[in-house]
Amino acid sequence: MNIIRSVRFNASKTIPKNCWSVVRSLSSTANTILEVNDKTGIATLTLNRSPVNSLNLELLTDIRNSIKDAESNKCKGLILTSSSNKVFSAGLDFMEMYQPNEERLKSFWTALQSTWMTLYGSKLPTAAAINGHAPAGGCLLATSCEYRVMLPNFTIGLNETLVGIVAPSWFMDSYLNVLPRRVAELALTQGKMFTTAEAQQVGLIDDVVNTKEEAIAKCEEFIGSFNKVNPYARALTKQQFRVKELQELEQHREQDLQTFLAVVTKPSTQAAMGAYLEKLKNKSKK
Repeated sequence: MNIIRSVRFNASKTIPKNCWSVVRSLSSTANTILEVNDKTGIATLTLNRSPVNSLNLELLTDIRNSIKDAESNKCKGLILTSSSNKVFSAGLDFMEMYQPNEERLKSFWTALQSTWMTLYGSKLPTAAAINGHAPAGGCLLATSCEYRVMLPNFTIGLNETLVGIVAPSWFMDSYLNVLPRRVAELALTQGKMFTTAEAQQVGLIDDVVNTKEEAIAKCEEFIGSFNKVNPYARALTKQQFRVKELQELEQHREQDLQTFLAVVTKPSTQAAMGAYLEKLKNKSKK
């Protein structure tokens, strides 16, 4: 991906010499925007797939590439957020899984595996500014980060069982990296969606703020807490904590793929997804 070296500023304001805005674009696609603050060295990756950042093959690929761009440009940290003011990410795009093309379905799941491994195992400090609902895959992205701050009156959780899907073990690993085992087990089996207040109470998120700007600032504060820490030592320590889960998926990627294909293409699963999509369609008409 080409790096855009343009400096961005608000032309409506008079800016003194040498006081240009320090935010510049590293990369931009139809689905994601990656910007870096040259003053702090922190990159912000904004999910930008209208209307609800459903994770399809293209968005997953762009997320993975953007994380790698941030790493290769030696950013000091990465903040994940959304351009929507209502949805962080609605999770996996059902249209990738409902009545699917088999080859695209394989590519889709492989991209999801790679994106999770890239984010969960990133050497950068990572934080999620959750400025909307984060069900299923949206929750996976958030829990793969090291720090989470959320706005009030939204929900977050892995709700796969509600639509007849079993969350893979590595989804569970992300949950267990954040939640106590008993809380995670009940939540996963019930398909529970936590409110912002409930999520903070159980430790699924770290803080609650009122605006996206405050959420970004909190994430920057978290990443800034490592300023006096050797980045190599910090990255290696993080990766040692997470290596078991990453190795487990790496060693069983093909098996995980085949299990996913078998579950998703089952007539009962397809029927459940069809009913869920119909419910969403009817809800949107009201």
